Amino acid sequence: MPSANTYKLETKRKNLYLRIAKGHFATGRSHINYYIDIVAQKSRLSEAKAVAQELLSYYNANTIVDTILCLDGTEVIGTCLANELTKNHFHNINAHKTIYVVTPENAANNQIIFRDNMAPMIEGKHVLVLAASVVTGYTAKAAVEAVNYYGGMVVGIASIFATVDKCNNIPVRSAFNPHDLPDYASFPAHECPLCKKGVKIDALVNTYGFSKL
Repeated sequence: MPSANTYKLETKRKNLYLRIAKGHFATGRSHINYYIDIVAQKSRLSEAKAVAQELLSYYNANTIVDTILCLDGTEVIGTCLANELTKNHFHNINAHKTIYVVTPENAANNQIIFRDNMAPMIEGKHVLVLAASVVTGYTAKAAVEAVNYYGGMVVGIASIFATVDKCNNIPVRSAFNPHDLPDYASFPAHECPLCKKGVKIDALVNTYGFSKL
């Protein structure tokens, strides 16, 4: 982790927690005062299952899901969530149905595209967008726009951590939110109060990890 001031945010659910470092961090679009290490949740099966179980209650009973669109390397969580949504629970409207778990492709201009053989997994489908985090909402909005363009219907946005309740007027559900980190803050780089105080950046961070400075 990029800072000595680190700790693990635990919950009552087994294997559901966040590894957190407090400091001064720069993302591609903002500066933040917490680095949330979600790499293990995306890569370790037991933690991916725990995140999927936490998100399941939002979509299990009343949301049709045909496709889970996985952003930021969340395919393991997406697979676990698809598995849970297709189990034969009494209230599960997705029981016995197949769910596509897909990853978008980014064109040279960072526009999300789907090739001809993948487009049918989006067109006419109820799509759940799964992201590692929704803070600025930039990536989630791009995914929603892409799904709409290819003729799909976004039925929800889910993530490990989110600071917003809606994105493009679509509800955002997350395993963790600012109630878990009350002093979490994100700023445009040119308005960052830590920079104005002369506090050095601890690391460059994104959903794939960190690079110390």
